[in-house]
Amino acid sequence: MTKRDEIYLVPKPLVSDFAFGSETAAVFDDMLDRSVPFYSEIQRMITELVADFAVDGSNVYDLGCSTCATFRRLADLDRDVTFVGIDDSQAMLDRGREDLERSGFGRRFELQRRDLHEGLDIHDASVVILCLTLQFVRPLHRERVMKAIYDGMRPQGCLIVVEKVLAEETLMNRFFIKHYYDMKRRNGYSDIEIAQKREALENVLIPYRLDENVALMKEAGFHQPEIFFKWYNFSGLVAVK
Repeated sequence: MTKRDEIYLVPKPLVSDFAFGSETAAVFDDMLDRSVPFYSEIQRMITELVADFAVDGSNVYDLGCSTCATFRRLADLDRDVTFVGIDDSQAMLDRGREDLERSGFGRRFELQRRDLHEGLDIHDASVVILCLTLQFVRPLHRERVMKAIYDGMRPQGCLIVVEKVLAEETLMNRFFIKHYYDMKRRNGYSDIEIAQKREALENVLIPYRLDENVALMKEAGFHQPEIFFKWYNFSGLVAVK
């Protein structure tokens, strides 16, 4: 069972960079539920969009699949597809495989350990999901990752991207972040947890503005991306090849 996220509950003399190791994997589902606004609804929307575009005989990719929560929600997808989860954390992949088996997931799936910074091999994809993943890819590599996705996707394939984003203006960005931290407090995080998590993510999570993510997708060749979710400094985009 998923444990409660208390990684940053106790003050630390030195806050190290956020990592997706075993400590994080053990609490990750709770962390997402309490840290990402409307996370359950975002996942539900993703499953609907996957059902709109998944094609029999193709692959459905989740890049940065972590604990495979999205695949578990897609267990009843009425398509003959292979689910391919890619993550660079072995702890996350181990937890994901364990959770898939525990849930009785009876679909074809592959879990691959791969660092997106070192290249990406996508093939015969009808859907590719990047849920809160691209923000952890260093900006220098994002264009190459997006192009690899496009090149490995079937015509009329679908790309789903969910990201933490920066507002266009500094003033609104401050307000959005304030409201986001208020949400985390409502979900039981203390000020010290919020502060230490922010410090841990400072050099690890690098968000773009919404228009920068749109431009990145269009430059790779995708048709006009559409916003399917927006809450202050979080957004969801969908685009078709």
